[in-house]
Amino acid sequence: MKIWTIVVAAGQGLRFGSKKQFAELSGASVLFHSVLAASSVSDGIVVVTTDEDLEYAKVSLQNVEKVKEVVVGGSTRSKSVRKGLEQVPQNCDILIVHDGVRPLASEKLFKSVVEKIQEGSEAVVPVVPIADSLRSISGEQIDRSEVVAIQTPQAFKATLLLKAHSTSESASDDASLVELAGGTIDFVDGDVRNLKITVSSDLQIAENFLLQR
Repeated sequence: MKIWTIVVAAGQGLRFGSKKQFAELSGASVLFHSVLAASSVSDGIVVVTTDEDLEYAKVSLQNVEKVKEVVVGGSTRSKSVRKGLEQVPQNCDILIVHDGVRPLASEKLFKSVVEKIQEGSEAVVPVVPIADSLRSISGEQIDRSEVVAIQTPQAFKATLLLKAHSTSESASDDASLVELAGGTIDFVDGDVRNLKITVSSDLQIAENFLLQR
């Protein structure tokens, strides 16, 4: 089965203070680590970045054989994914979408979402339990056993993801769009180490995790 991955790295990093996808992590960029992780299961990778970072991203990823295209994204995450989908070959069977600022996604995690699709699932997302106590903004307590945190990589039957993105809808992740298109979402166990780099202190945490591998 042909497997392609879209790595989304077109954010501005407002909370981080700079473009976190290009921050240094263990001698390479956060984006480089994220793309390298995706290489473990991919026949091809499309990286989506900003116009101003296009050439830099191309140069920094030129030694990653599986990267076939680096393209400019859109004004929203969903629009950026669509820019990536335009570069995917028509004979693709499985599509994966991964955040360019999740550099610690393991080969095992990538394989688990792919295997679930190969076993017949339409869409698969990794999830982790919530450790903190939760309340709604109105103050009501929320049972944390009833909710999970969603991670990437998220894997999909290619035809279903393309259908979900054939509209102009936007969502915070691709699983939400697929659900709107009538798809069924299945879960696999995520990894608490698969953190999303959001603030500068996350880089130190990621460094420590890398040293433990």
